[in-house]
This record gives sequence, C-alpha cells and structure tokens, in this order.
Amino acid sequence: DVQLQASGGGLVQAGESLRLSCVVSGGTFSDYAVAWFRQAPGKEREGLSCITINDHSTYYGEFMKGRLTVSSDNVKKTVYLQMNSLQPEDTAVYYCAAGYYCTIIHITTEGMNYWGKGTQVTVSS
Repeated sequence: DVQLQASGGGLVQAGESLRLSCVVSGGTFSDYAVAWFRQAPGKEREGLSCITINDHSTYYGEFMKGRLTVSSDNVKKTVYLQMNSLQPEDTAVYYCAAGYYCTIIHITTEGMNYWGKGTQVTVSS
C-alpha cells in the first residue's frame, strides 16, 4: 500500500515561512507525481503544486503564486513544499497526494490516487 504522511504545519505570523514535508512509503518513489493541495473551512480544495519525481518537473497552480517552491529528495522519499510570505488567508489544512502524472494547466485531483491526512497551517495577523 502507498501511504503519505504530511507534516510541518503550525502556527506562524504573517510574513513568515514554513516548509511542509510529505513522506511517501510503498511502491516505487520515482514512479510518482506528488501534488500539494489545501482546503480552508467552507472553501473548496485548491491545487497548489505538483512534481514528477523521475525528472523533477515542477508545476504550480494559480494560488500562492511566486511564494511556493516544490522539491523532492529521492533518498528520503520525501516531497517538500516551501511556502514564503504567508498571510492569514493561507490558513488551511494542507494535503499531499500521489499519482502517476501531474495535471499541468491547473493542479487538480485527477489521477491522485493516494492521499495523506493533512497538516494544519495557521497564519496569524
């Protein structure tokens, strides 16, 4: 079974940064594409970024533009999401998900077969 464990969330002040981690276990890490999403209370899930592990191609959605960097460590089987200049409106539960391809025009849940439980990010003003 493929399992994903997201971590790194927390409470930060506006303007600060966080780096989220997503550890992927099971299967062959290099086969996967791993995406990041977020969902705030009462709002729809938003696709943030996606990376294809085998060639490290990265894709970003329209949310949090210019403030995100996604990367991966093949040895640790971990995908990271660096988030900068966080604002209160970035408060949400952040999820990682894995599939076999990224949707590159918009970051969507299409093909994302495996999901982690999410990590809470709270940004105070």
